[in-house]
Amino acid sequence: MLFLGFSAGLPFPLVLTTLSARLRQAGIDRTTIGYFALVGLAYSLKYFWSPMVDRLELPGLHRLGRRRSWMLLAQGGIAIGLLAMALQDPAVSAVHMALLATFTAFCAATQDIALDAYRIEAVGVEWQGAMAATYQTGYQLALICAGAGALTAAAGFGWTVAYFLMAACVAVGIVTTLIIAEPDAQIDRATMAQEARVIDFLERKAHWPAPLRHTMAWAIGAVVCPFVDFISRNGLRAGVPILLLIVTYRLNYSTMGAAANTFYLDLGYSLRQIALVSKVYGILMTLAGALVAGLLVKRYGIPKTLLTGFVLLTAANLLYAGISDQLAPYITAHLANPASAHAPDVRWLAAAVSLDNIANGIAGTAFIAYMSTLTNTAYTATQYALFGTLWSLPAKSIASQWGKIVDAFGYAPFFVYTAVIGLPSLLLIVWLMRQPPARAASAA
Repeated sequence: MLFLGFSAGLPFPLVLTTLSARLRQAGIDRTTIGYFALVGLAYSLKYFWSPMVDRLELPGLHRLGRRRSWMLLAQGGIAIGLLAMALQDPAVSAVHMALLATFTAFCAATQDIALDAYRIEAVGVEWQGAMAATYQTGYQLALICAGAGALTAAAGFGWTVAYFLMAACVAVGIVTTLIIAEPDAQIDRATMAQEARVIDFLERKAHWPAPLRHTMAWAIGAVVCPFVDFISRNGLRAGVPILLLIVTYRLNYSTMGAAANTFYLDLGYSLRQIALVSKVYGILMTLAGALVAGLLVKRYGIPKTLLTGFVLLTAANLLYAGISDQLAPYITAHLANPASAHAPDVRWLAAAVSLDNIANGIAGTAFIAYMSTLTNTAYTATQYALFGTLWSLPAKSIASQWGKIVDAFGYAPFFVYTAVIGLPSLLLIVWLMRQPPARAASAA
């Protein structure tokens, strides 16, 4: 799980945050860089092809098993995408770079679908917290590699070499996928009864042409049944608030994170400083937060840990707002004359990164564990991908507008906005904390 978490985390910065630094150095304006956040919609829309990953066998690779075959195919696509991005110059054609980044993100999202299903199916519910923490550890180490590693390599050897090195790191996931065993997914009686409805459908529609009949049956079993299963287990009164919590919980972090690297560069920090503080020290703080989250979940449960992470993330956004207001002259001087402007003391950057990353480690780990307990192993990939779509689609869509907001109002109002935008989830967390333990146990 540690190595698979690394494989999942590796492409994410290379198509989003690290790429934004590359675009900024190529002279791309902030509004255009903001639109590049839409590349992340590949992660947000993965629900729409997750039924294929859940049910479709890949010719030639199916002997590896459902999960491993799809992971291997996606990892090959990621490597090809990163190699192509290494050879592309965004200053010559930002559109071509956007298309390559979208392809790479699509492959990475496909890997996530299969990987999340593997993570949930490989062990029982009692181990999901440990699996989430281990996954987060591998993921954060990949962020160091694709963040600090890529930035440092770019500073010393150029962006082409940096992306070639990152493409070589995809081998970690490929080797792991070839070594691990395919998990056994257990299906309960209620799910078997639900699947029997598909068989009944086939019998009732015997007069239909066979291809149409089997296509409709596949769609019911792969697309309709997972959603019906979730609602039937939780009911509308609990199901709707759960889904709304998933939608709103990561809004503040995702919206702020899209602007982070450009904010650091506009303050005048060098790539090496950003790599050291944000991508190495910051990731270590995230790992510390993940460790704290594991202890909090064990002692106080998931809802209280979700609340702790949310409060700390909101405080981090407000801290960024205060720092950007205090350091506004540095931003103005750097944008006016980048060659002669001086960056502020790096301790400002370290202070913001510390709180932000510890908070994200706590919130992210608790959020993964929470969503994992909501899935049925019969529909693991589809249901978890649905949750991923619900939280990331609004977040990525809203985050794509950060450049316009900063250009119009400045960084300080933007960070206040990112703090406020997630407040609806606070009410939903309080609702979750008040639910009877029996209902929570039933959902899990």
